[in-house]
Amino acid sequence: MPHSLAILGSTGSIGTQALQVAADGGIPIVALAAGQNLDLLERQVRLHLPDVVSVRQADDARILSERLADMERPPDVMAGEAGLRAVATHPGADTVLAAMVGAAGLVPVLDALAAGKRLALANKETLVAAGHLVMPLARSRGVDILPVDSEHSAIWQCLRGEARSSLRRILLTASGGPFRGMTGAQLEHVRAGDALRHPTWSMGGKITIDSATLMNKGLEVIEACWLFDVEPERIDVVIHPQSIIHSMIELVDGSVLAQMGRPDMKLPIHVALWHPERVPNAVVPPYDPILSGPLTFEAPNPDAFACLPLAYEAARRKGTLTTVLNAANEAAVQGFLEGRLGFPDIARIVESTMNAHLSGGRYLPCPEIGAVLETDRWARTEAVRRMASIRKDK
Repeated sequence: MPHSLAILGSTGSIGTQALQVAADGGIPIVALAAGQNLDLLERQVRLHLPDVVSVRQADDARILSERLADMERPPDVMAGEAGLRAVATHPGADTVLAAMVGAAGLVPVLDALAAGKRLALANKETLVAAGHLVMPLARSRGVDILPVDSEHSAIWQCLRGEARSSLRRILLTASGGPFRGMTGAQLEHVRAGDALRHPTWSMGGKITIDSATLMNKGLEVIEACWLFDVEPERIDVVIHPQSIIHSMIELVDGSVLAQMGRPDMKLPIHVALWHPERVPNAVVPPYDPILSGPLTFEAPNPDAFACLPLAYEAARRKGTLTTVLNAANEAAVQGFLEGRLGFPDIARIVESTMNAHLSGGRYLPCPEIGAVLETDRWARTEAVRRMASIRKDK
């Protein structure tokens, strides 16, 4: 059991559920970082009594400090990078949950690992953008990275007790999102409101759009390559719309192991926070195989959902190309949510930005953190520029 927990991204979907799990298990919360949802963050602070709180903007930090002044022991309220670093490296936290959305979570994750913190990782973009930096740092500090994504948690649980040499391939399951079965022509007409209606999971806007494009699954392929030291050719994506089997592994003798359960993120959060123990979980109802009904599987359609093959291409090359994939996708998803792009344009923007990166001689196979952050900035700027061209053409 962790003695105490710090959360990066406490007001998001994963962060709020993690606080429920922690409260159920009596796990103290020592530090919280959030963005701009001050109302929710204030309620979290009053309930969980952390020592340190971080928000995005200095003005918000001042406002929150004023709101919390009546507390007997108000927390230190900070902002920006300094605040994220203070939460990630809090001396009283033995586990840091990384649940920030996007590449913004990369630097505080590196800070947490450098400080020797056990990392519960829900931010897949961290490994996508800089897995070559994150994994060696964790090994050098002798700290665990505990996957919180339901798929990676499933793979991790299936591999416990198995020699890595016994692994033949990973079967990474995907719900298929709200547009499963649609053709490319049909996808030209979908809108953000359609894409935000996920059939099985309740998630934030960005990850829900990623699920609809299958980019989320592509990012998970890259994350799995780093977490489990496998090549992308040994990872197969399988559409499983019921989201009951969270992923599977196939061993060299032909055995297939699967981790199953209700589609509830509180379960992988619980597993990560309590590792290596298995303790009763009162916040997730038990799984009933009779009531859940039949389980089905199908292959993804890479022609209609072009983000998935783009992610495989980036996974094979690694280096700065995965950083570009992630940054261009974040910019394109924002453009789609704001009505500036059509749904298939997300993949078009990502592909053209990747091509510009490669043809422009910017690709680096093993960049340092400065080059990763510069590549991230370049890719976002380039993606936005290309978005303007698409909008003009229309």
